[in-house]
Amino acid sequence: MRPTDTLLRPGHRPEAVELTGAAAWARAAESIARPGERTGRTASVRPPAHPTEQAPQSPQPQPPQAVPPVAVPRRPPPSDPDPDLVERRAPALPGSLAVLAGLTALAGAAATLWRARPLSGARLPPWQWAALAGCAVVAVVAFGGLTRGRTGSAWVLSLFGRYRGTVRRTGLAWVSPFVLRRRIDIRLRHWRSEPISVVDAEGSALRVVVLVVWSVRDTARALYAVDDHLGYLREQVEAATARVLSQLPADAFRGDAPTLRNAEAVGDALTRMLAAECRPVGIAVFSAQPTRIEYAPEVAAAMQRRQIAALDAKHRDTVLTGVIDAVDDTVTRLTTRGLVVLDDFERQALVKDLTVAFCTRRGGPAPQDQE
Repeated sequence: MRPTDTLLRPGHRPEAVELTGAAAWARAAESIARPGERTGRTASVRPPAHPTEQAPQSPQPQPPQAVPPVAVPRRPPPSDPDPDLVERRAPALPGSLAVLAGLTALAGAAATLWRARPLSGARLPPWQWAALAGCAVVAVVAFGGLTRGRTGSAWVLSLFGRYRGTVRRTGLAWVSPFVLRRRIDIRLRHWRSEPISVVDAEGSALRVVVLVVWSVRDTARALYAVDDHLGYLREQVEAATARVLSQLPADAFRGDAPTLRNAEAVGDALTRMLAAECRPVGIAVFSAQPTRIEYAPEVAAAMQRRQIAALDAKHRDTVLTGVIDAVDDTVTRLTTRGLVVLDDFERQALVKDLTVAFCTRRGGPAPQDQE
């Protein structure tokens, strides 16, 4: 006769149940049968003094906490290289006015020459030579200053090395031919970096690819505050990525600590830092998101084995917690409703049998021996 047969009331003959299991799972659940002890999330089971006594309520599960954003150490923002170097509008005229002025000058020169015919024997007075020279200068300046403005680009003007303004006009426009013009792209652009070598908070080597969406906001600073604004952006992306990703581990093998797998939080921190570093040189960074975070080839195999071991341990802990909760609930209901009256030895035997049965049903480890 099994020990559990003496636990039931007279007149109730349960059907024989074949129970098998592992000693490790039964040993983990023995604490339920010991008064005054708790294991994990389970509560101790005590026989009620009266059949109507209510069972103690299990604690309510706490809602999952939001993952905090990546904390990046603050430092003073970079100062402006030249406070007076800011973009301003340069004088420019519609191209149609320049064309009209040039044609008028040519027509005046032609009229002057026509009045002096025949040209072979005519001797022009000084005022006519001055008129011809003036018409020629006007025509050269009018047609020499014509330029074509493109959508998504701007002209940056300088004279003798000094910034004179920016022309963002599109279509045919006239700009002074005596200034130096440099075209700059002001469209919204994106740049995908090459794999960047960084380390996380635990010192593990990582390879990160970052996608940056940016544009030139201040053309004067983009051209004159830095030697090469494209190279400056690439260098700042590498520096900001290394700084942000060094604050957290790539994976949390124990607990639910914040990790670099939270791409949204990592991207927000990277965008804020990169925007602050690029603002003094006239570059606006709209987004900087890591598209791929992976371990370096030299540590990838070891970290993969560690991830598999952590997932297996987490799965075993989840199964064990569910089994202990189920056993606790079953024993509590039996004793609360007065179906059985158990002492310590009988409670331990019942807990062992229930634990083995639940473990076998939930796909626990195969039994090595049977008690």
